[in-house]
Amino acid sequence: MTGSDEHVGRARERLTALLVDASTGALGAAGAHVAGVYLRSGTPGLLRLATLVGLPGPLFRPWWRLHVDRPFPVADAYRLGVRVVLPNATEMVRRYPQFAAGLPFQFGSVYTPVPGAEPSFGVLTVLLPGTADTVDELPDLDRLCRLADRLGTGLRELVAEEGDAAVAWEGEPVCVRPPAPRPGPARVGRFTWDPATSAVHADDRLHALLGRAPQDFPGTGAELAVAVTPDDADDVLTALHETAAGKPPHAPLRVRAADGTPLLLELWPPPGAPDPSLVSGIVVDPGPAPATDGAADLLPEGVFCLDRSGAVRYANPAAVRLAGRPRSELLGRPLWEVMPWLSGPPYDDHWRGALLARGPVHFQVRRADSADDDFFALSVHPGPDLVTCTVVPANRIDASVHLPPAAEPGAAAEPGRPGGPGPPMTPLYRPIALAIALTDAVTARQVSAVVMQELLPAFGGRRLAIYLLQDRHFYLAWETGFPPGFLAPFDGVGLDAHIPGVEALTTGRPLFFESMRRLADTYPGLALDADVGARAFLPLIASGRPVGTCILGFEVERNFSTEERTVLMALAGLIAHAMERARRYDSEAALARGLQQALLPRRLSAHPQVETAGRYLPGTQGMDVGGDWYDVVGAGDGLALVIGDVQGHGVQAAATMGQLRSAVRAFALTDRPPDEVLSGTNRLLIDLDPGQFASCCYLRLDPATGRARIARAGHPPPLLRAPDGRTRVLEIPGGVVLGVDPRARYPVTELELVPDAILALYTDGLVERPGADIDDGIAALGAALAEAGAVPGRLGARTLTAVADRLTAMARHATDRPDDVALLLATRRPGPAAPG
Repeated sequence: MTGSDEHVGRARERLTALLVDASTGALGAAGAHVAGVYLRSGTPGLLRLATLVGLPGPLFRPWWRLHVDRPFPVADAYRLGVRVVLPNATEMVRRYPQFAAGLPFQFGSVYTPVPGAEPSFGVLTVLLPGTADTVDELPDLDRLCRLADRLGTGLRELVAEEGDAAVAWEGEPVCVRPPAPRPGPARVGRFTWDPATSAVHADDRLHALLGRAPQDFPGTGAELAVAVTPDDADDVLTALHETAAGKPPHAPLRVRAADGTPLLLELWPPPGAPDPSLVSGIVVDPGPAPATDGAADLLPEGVFCLDRSGAVRYANPAAVRLAGRPRSELLGRPLWEVMPWLSGPPYDDHWRGALLARGPVHFQVRRADSADDDFFALSVHPGPDLVTCTVVPANRIDASVHLPPAAEPGAAAEPGRPGGPGPPMTPLYRPIALAIALTDAVTARQVSAVVMQELLPAFGGRRLAIYLLQDRHFYLAWETGFPPGFLAPFDGVGLDAHIPGVEALTTGRPLFFESMRRLADTYPGLALDADVGARAFLPLIASGRPVGTCILGFEVERNFSTEERTVLMALAGLIAHAMERARRYDSEAALARGLQQALLPRRLSAHPQVETAGRYLPGTQGMDVGGDWYDVVGAGDGLALVIGDVQGHGVQAAATMGQLRSAVRAFALTDRPPDEVLSGTNRLLIDLDPGQFASCCYLRLDPATGRARIARAGHPPPLLRAPDGRTRVLEIPGGVVLGVDPRARYPVTELELVPDAILALYTDGLVERPGADIDDGIAALGAALAEAGAVPGRLGARTLTAVADRLTAMARHATDRPDDVALLLATRRPGPAAPG
C-alpha cells in the first residue's frame, strides 16, 4: 500500500466514522428504527446514500441515488437547506405523493440538512415507526439539528485537511446494524487492529470486559485473540485477517471467554479493502441467552429471527426444514439469499412496510420453487434490533390472525386452481403505484412489461395480452401465459371483427366474464384458450383516443365486484396514457436515430501509416439515442482523433452532438493545439446555451514520429496497449466538462504511440454499469483490450476492426444497455526503413 493510498484510506475511515456516529446517534434522538445520511457525490446534482442504520441495504436499493431536482423530501432538504418534517403518512401523501407511492406504508420521517457547504453537505435522514395518520409523534428535533451541525463541523474539518473530494460519496452505502438496547450499563469494548503491524489499540471498556489492566493488555492480533477467547483464538485471528481482506464474518462470532462467559465479536472491514488498513471491532457481553430459543424449537410452525440488516440470527427446526438447507448455511446469511422465494414483487413491499412498522405485519407468500407450489402465511413482528417471523401453511392459519384480503384462508388456493374464488383486488393494488412504475417505461414493450410485472402478481392473474390499434387493425404488442400460438389468428384483425377485444374498444366499455362458459355463450364459435377461468377485456383509451385493449386472464371462476371493476378501469386508463406516450417516444426515437446516423461519420479520415476503427451502439433503455460521437480528422500533416459524450438522450442531445462535432472538425482542420480546440468548443457550447454539457477527449497525432498531444474535458481516460500486450490507463490531467465554465483550461499531455500499439478512446457507456465502480469497468476493458489485441503478426485494418468488435461484443448483445456506447481505436504501422 503506497503512502498516498494509505492517506486516502484513512480519510475515508474518518468520513465513515463521522457518518456512522451521526446515524446511530439519530436513532436515539428520534426513538427511531432507521437512520442514514445522504451525501453529495462527484456527479453534479446527484446525492448518494452513504450510511444506513436499521434497514437491509439491498432491499432499499432504489433509493441509494437521488437527484436533487426530484420531488422528494431528501432533495428539498438538501437543495433548500431547510428541515423537512413528515409526522405521518397523510402529510407525506399530501406534500410528496411520488415519494409516498414508492414507499406505500405508514411511517413518519425527518430530513435535516447537514450545514457547511452550498447548499449543504447532505441530509441526515430519520424514519420513524408507523403510527395512525392522526398521531403526530415527533422526535427531539433540536437534538437532530445538533447532530447534523456536529456532523457538518466534522465534514468541514475534513474538507479543510483533505479537499472537497474527501466528502463526496461514491459507491454503495455502508449498512450498519443498530446497537441492541440493553438494560443497565453497556458491556461493550471497542478496539482497532492494524494488519500491517499487528498492533492493537483498545479502549478502557474492553480492558474491564476482559478483566485486564491497561498496562498488560495484549499488543498484537494473536494476543488479542487469546485474551478474548483462549479456546477459539484461531477462529478469531482468521476472522481478523479475512476482515482486513474485505471479507468480514456474516454474523457476530459467538465465542467464550476464559471464564466461560459467552461473548459476541463483531468486525468491520476497512474502506478500500483488500488494501491493508485498520480493522475495527467490538466485543459484547450479550447477557443470558434468550429463553425462547428452546421453546421455539418445539413449535411446529417455522420461526426465524432477522437482525435489521436482514441477516438470519435464529431459525427453529421447522424453519430450517422449510428453507431446505442446513442451519449452518442459514445463520448469518441474508434472508433473501437463503430463502429467495420470500423476495421480489410484491413481497419486497411487504418487507419494507414491516421493517418500518410498529406492530406485526401479516401477508401471504407463494413458494413457486416447491413441487406443490405452496402458499404460506407469514407474520413479521418488528423490534428495535431483531425482527421475529413465523411462517405456517396457509390452510393452518389461526382465525385470530388477520391477514390482508389477498391472503385470507378462503383465498389460499392459487388462482387458477378449481375450488377457490379469486382474491379480491382493490386492497392489493394502488393505481398510484402503477402510475409511478409506468413513468420510467417509454416504449410499448417496457409499458407492457410493467403491466405484466405489476398487474399479474397483484391480482392473481396468470394471462395477459395487450393489443394496440394501428390503421384500424389490432396488433399484438405483448402476451404471456396463453398457449403457444393461440393468439396468432387474432393478430391484425380489423375493427369490424365480432370478438370481445375489439368490441370493448369500439364501445368504450369493459367486458367481464366470470366464467369461460359465459364467454362462450356470449360469443358462439369464439376459440377459447381454456375451459375454466375468467376473463376481463379492458379498453385502453387515452384522452378520448382509442389506443388498444388489455386482456386479463384468471384460471378460476370469479366474480367482479363494482369496486373491482372501477379499479381495473382506472388502471386501464393509466396503461392507455403510457402507451400513448410510448407512441410519441417511438416517433421521436426514429427521428433521433435518423439524426444520429446522419451526424456520425460515414468514413474516417485515413493516413498511410495509421489505421483506425470506430463503433457506435445506441442504448436499449429509455430514449435509446444519445450524444456519443467519435471522429478522425486530417489536421495539417497529421490526424486528430476525438471522442465525446453529450449529456442526455434524444433529439436535443443528438443535435448538440452534431454542433460539437462540426466545431471540433473546424478547429482541427486549422491544426489548432488540443487545449485550444477544447477551449474553443467549450465557449461555443456555452454560447449556444442548449442546457447541456459534454465530455470530450482530443488527440493530435503525428503519424511519422508517433508523437501525440492529448487533452481531456471530463472524459474517461484513454487506454494504451503496448505491442508486447501490456495495457495501461493513461493518467492524463483534464479539465471540467464542456459547457460549464467559460474560463476552463485543458492541460495538454504528450505521449508516444509506437508502431503496433493500440490506443483506445471510449465513452462511459462501455465501462459503466449500475451499482458497479467505473474504475472496475475501465480495468475490465483494459484486460479485454490486452486479450483482444494479442494477435500474431502486424496489426492491419481487418485485425483492428476485429478488436473493436470484440471490445463491444458484450455491450452489443446486452438487452439492458442503459447508455449509448462509442469506441475509437487507432494504431500506427511501422514506417519504411531508413535508407543506407
